[in-house]
Amino acid sequence: MGSHEEERSLLEEGLVESGSDGLYTGNGSVDFKGNPVLKSKTGNWRACPFILGTECCERLAYYGIATNLVSYLTKYLHQGNAAAATTVTTWQGTCYLTPLIGAVLADAYWGRYWTIAAFSTLYFIGMCTLTASATIPYFKPPECVDSACPSASTAQYAIFFFGLYLVALGTGGIKPCVSSFGADQFDDTDPVESVKKGSFFNWFYFSINIGALISSSLIVWIQDNAGWGLGFGIPALFMGFAIASFFSGTSLYRFQRPGGSPITRMCQVLVASFRKCNLDVPDDSNLLYELPDKSSAIQGSRKLLHTDELKCLDKAAVISEAESERGDYSNVWSLCTVTQVEELKILIRMFPIWATGIVFAAVYAQMSTMFVEQGMVMDTAIGSFTIPAASLSTFDVISVIFWVPMYDRVLVPVAKMFTGKDRGFTELQRMGVGLFLSILCMSAAAIVEIFRLSYVVDTEAAAPMSILWQIPQYFLLGAAEVFTFIGQLEFFYDQSPDAMRSLCTALSLLTTALGNYLSSFILTVVTSLTTQGGQPGWIPDNLNIGHLDYFFWLLAALSFFNLVVYVFCARIYKSKNAS
Repeated sequence: MGSHEEERSLLEEGLVESGSDGLYTGNGSVDFKGNPVLKSKTGNWRACPFILGTECCERLAYYGIATNLVSYLTKYLHQGNAAAATTVTTWQGTCYLTPLIGAVLADAYWGRYWTIAAFSTLYFIGMCTLTASATIPYFKPPECVDSACPSASTAQYAIFFFGLYLVALGTGGIKPCVSSFGADQFDDTDPVESVKKGSFFNWFYFSINIGALISSSLIVWIQDNAGWGLGFGIPALFMGFAIASFFSGTSLYRFQRPGGSPITRMCQVLVASFRKCNLDVPDDSNLLYELPDKSSAIQGSRKLLHTDELKCLDKAAVISEAESERGDYSNVWSLCTVTQVEELKILIRMFPIWATGIVFAAVYAQMSTMFVEQGMVMDTAIGSFTIPAASLSTFDVISVIFWVPMYDRVLVPVAKMFTGKDRGFTELQRMGVGLFLSILCMSAAAIVEIFRLSYVVDTEAAAPMSILWQIPQYFLLGAAEVFTFIGQLEFFYDQSPDAMRSLCTALSLLTTALGNYLSSFILTVVTSLTTQGGQPGWIPDNLNIGHLDYFFWLLAALSFFNLVVYVFCARIYKSKNAS
């Protein structure tokens, strides 16, 4: 075929056979050296084991911290229940906020591969720092002596939170990029590979929960019985395995070129449309500015077809008389292409769907906070064996591991018979089912708490009600995850512009951050309002004299209202149109 440079030139001009019937991918992907890639030798499922292995090990490391963190904060850093829950949700929220940093770097400058590599290193350093904080005597917080629990020193707090938030920063380059990088291995111009991509998201989430299963059972047990030095050290080791797994598949990966800063492009559209606010948008959309050939002005992106919504933004693509006379269309702050305008329109259209994920994320945050604290005041003994309260999250993971293959192998084929869609359900239908299940989850938790309080005999002791009664709420939450979180991954990848996929994935993760912050906010408001007049409140340090059930009912009510809003937004949503 000639040199790689000739191949690349021909491919860009559409002269080399590509797409569903050709040897090369049709979505602009390249190999590690920037050359066109053969579909038969790269990507597809052959590259996915390395990516799925990376995600499994990284999630094991993350959940090795997150699952039992509230116990470490209350028992070793001696924080109260509400303070510990707020610390956990704030940290988890930060873990889902930092992906905005990684996403912009990936889409604009580094690409997904190098962003994952760089931030994984920071993540590993953070894990090692946490291990040191629980191992080196000078950094370890003091233990309680009888009922006296001395506070940790400033240095001990500093080293712990430095490691904790370095991990949060590390997740910022991994979470928005790994799922998108995995989906990049499938050519969405090929109908066969496009269907496989939908299946990839299911098994991606499956691998997350394999890591979470090990953490919520084995790692939590080690932390409670063998010490936190080992309990943090093992997840750090697995983070090292994640890095090794990722680099091992380099020769098989397909890469998408970074397309420049998406934030800059959006600002250009806003500025250009404002500068041309007095111009009329032509009735014929073909008169709007767009490059004449097949390629887009945005590297790594295909052209987007014009849509009729948000015509005020179309002004950015109107060619003024002065520009037409000069024949100069190079000022990107005055004239933007239709594709660039449509990028911003897509984000605006997705916003209502995005916003409804925040309340669901607040419900999900309860698994590592209030569910754990509820379990700590229940009977944790099963025969001679004591179950750590945080280990009940294992049933959430088991639920996910059950529902992923059930959805992929059973529900999708059955739904396909009725809907005629290759993936069975649309992403919007899938997310709606998950939001409904979240209402049932919170209702189940409230009912368990009502019965738990009725069993309380001694307010200073755990209620004689088995912790296994929490299983239904964990199982329902796991089912809700499979529908909502995986549906979000699919939705934000498929509906996002080609050159904004990391950013849109980060935005979907941002709902988790805001959900954690919302949970912290609700906790703070509820505590403030319910403790007035010397009352113990809904969530006192001693839950036996509180009303945690009221808190769960409040979240159930918010979830119901959220579902109503979501159904309305989903009905009016219009999908992306790519040329």
